[in-house]
Amino acid sequence: MTVASNHALPKPEHPRPQLVRDSWLNLNGTWGFEIDAGDSGWERGLTTRELTGEILVPFAPESALSGVEHVDFMEAVWYRRTITVPGEWAGKKVLLHFGAVDHDATVWVNGVEVARHRGGFTPFTADLSGLAEPGEDAVLVVRARDSRHEMQARGKQATWYNNTHCQYTRTTGIWQTVWLEAVPEVHIKRLRITPNLADSSLAVEVPLSQNRAGHAIKALLRNAGTTVAEASVRADLDLSPSLRLGIPQDELRPWSPEDPFLYDLEVAIEDATGSPVDQVASYAAVRSVALDGKVVRINGKPVFQRLVLDQGYWPDSLMTSPDDAALVKDIELSMAAGFNGARLHQKVFEERFLYHADRLGYLVWGEFGDWGVSGGGTVGHNQKPTASFVAQWLEVLQRDFNHPSIIGWCPLNETHQLLHDRITVLDDVTQAMFLATKLADPTRPVIDASGYSHRVRETDIYDSHSYEQDPDKFRLQQEGLADGKPFLNRTPDGGDYSVPYAGQPYFVSEFGGIWWNEEEARQAAEAGNDVASSWGYGQRVASAEEFHERFDGLCRVLLENADMFGYCYTQLTDVFQEKNGIFTFDRGPKFDLERIRAAQLRPAAIEGEQDL
Repeated sequence: MTVASNHALPKPEHPRPQLVRDSWLNLNGTWGFEIDAGDSGWERGLTTRELTGEILVPFAPESALSGVEHVDFMEAVWYRRTITVPGEWAGKKVLLHFGAVDHDATVWVNGVEVARHRGGFTPFTADLSGLAEPGEDAVLVVRARDSRHEMQARGKQATWYNNTHCQYTRTTGIWQTVWLEAVPEVHIKRLRITPNLADSSLAVEVPLSQNRAGHAIKALLRNAGTTVAEASVRADLDLSPSLRLGIPQDELRPWSPEDPFLYDLEVAIEDATGSPVDQVASYAAVRSVALDGKVVRINGKPVFQRLVLDQGYWPDSLMTSPDDAALVKDIELSMAAGFNGARLHQKVFEERFLYHADRLGYLVWGEFGDWGVSGGGTVGHNQKPTASFVAQWLEVLQRDFNHPSIIGWCPLNETHQLLHDRITVLDDVTQAMFLATKLADPTRPVIDASGYSHRVRETDIYDSHSYEQDPDKFRLQQEGLADGKPFLNRTPDGGDYSVPYAGQPYFVSEFGGIWWNEEEARQAAEAGNDVASSWGYGQRVASAEEFHERFDGLCRVLLENADMFGYCYTQLTDVFQEKNGIFTFDRGPKFDLERIRAAQLRPAAIEGEQDL
């Protein structure tokens, strides 16, 4: 197997739009590659020799676009590439960034280990100082371990061979952009931008690599090239200097789905003479989220959240988008269908997806891919989370804090452990992830776990999942919310997974999942039997017309409920054997989009609440 070396550079865009320097180099493209079936590569010297195959990074070896398309289990995989560090980076530190590697990664540069990282969804960085200086060649070697027998967060990746139900083909190894960056010794590590709509300001925290006497931080906020706010602060006293950018009222444009306005932001370290030491380009928005009884307000206004469940998979590239345009297309398709946002389900999406959501005004709930923890190749989801979940989730919060499109956090999904009189590991980890989220980000609401096991009494948001397909029964199921007795996920015999509901804002964060596949329905009708080759929720519809009637009825129930702040429909696209999407897996049309849009855009009862 070989991958053409002249293949156009895949995914050439800067992978981190909120912290951009000019001096960076995309390392996507053809790498050496080898499957290590027994995870014995270190003993067999794979750190020091050429590998037997090739792969197109950043596509996972299970995917068609990688050129490998090996879908069986791989205990470990190896990557190798020789690079030349640009000579014009002389005098600077060289950083090697990985967007995401699934699952446990070790990185060597010129034979020296430079990084270890656990977690398949979050980025990590290696400092190449002393090993790969500007103008020199460097040999990069990466090993990724991804055993199905380990307890780890996998999201929707199946721990058995076949795609079945709502589990999909696995992702192993590198699946997001790999890149180099040159930074000065004293540099900005990241930005933390907190909007304050009540104060018409942005707080900008600037963690630094070092604090030098005479240095200062300067920030400029611009609108179409015109400076609307600026501030500076000493950089030698605080490890993470903070400054406030006050925005004049005539320049204030709060970010919203109707007006997703983004300011340009430039932040620099300056020396005592005012010369720049380091400089980054970013963007920012002013947007608030607040809770008032059962109402979730954005910029003081109740906005009914018409969300769709987005799995973020593609036929030929799996969890990696085939290109940047595919990320934009999914948002545009969703909005065309009448949705104003999404639950990014069981996966931490590429950061460029969030960038496009920011600029398009698309509401997002950020989520961790916590399913698949059972290990051992058996069916299971996430009843035995580990301490690593908390560490990985904190990396997510650190990466994505600045995105205005994110209006809530969901660290866990569908834990389903019965309540009893002992505190369990699930209780501990759920509490830890909830508290970690609140400490890392006090500006957004947090749901402790979506559906089933609500273990944290003070959770900001409460929800349920219901795939009841009859709109009349669905209405009866949901009408208890008005009396403080909402529908809760319970065992078939009525056992409780969750602590009692305490009046929080409430929504049905998964519903619908209506199966429809025209070709299979035709074949079933001709054969006079039910369809068994694909999957969806509940009783299947017999026609597209029946789909529209059911979709309209289910949405109407939730839109007309004056105590419901939103919903999330399952799902945006078909995914492999799941045929319950609004669109096909290759993003083709399935239904009358105008009818779907009209069903959703009727006024929601909660939007009649008085604005602040």
